[in-house]
Amino acid sequence: MTVAGLVVAGAIGSVLRYLGDRFVQTRIGSDFPLGTLVINVSGALVLGFLTGAALHHGLAEAWVTVFGTGLIGAYTTFSTFTFDTFRLARGDSPVAAVANVTASVAAGLGAAFAGLALGALV
Repeated sequence: MTVAGLVVAGAIGSVLRYLGDRFVQTRIGSDFPLGTLVINVSGALVLGFLTGAALHHGLAEAWVTVFGTGLIGAYTTFSTFTFDTFRLARGDSPVAAVANVTASVAAGLGAAFAGLALGALV
């Protein structure tokens, strides 16, 4: 049953990633990959929350697997982050590439810790 949940959650997560990224990017009208940044940071927040709920409130491992690995694993995207950063660095935006890496790591870690704290509270 967990594998079936992974399949469904992964399908949903990948569609949410695509739609979320397009939603953000079409509104900012910039080459900076803000859509990918928003997706990855929000995913870190949710994964932190699931981890906090599992550690402090006994959220079942199957739920963490399906939603953490399936949904959020398909929702977030390290490969697109890497490609976007490479594209910026190779083009005429090396400062934007460094900003993308810095913002992604700092905001991602901050979101993960915030999610962990929220998961512990709930």
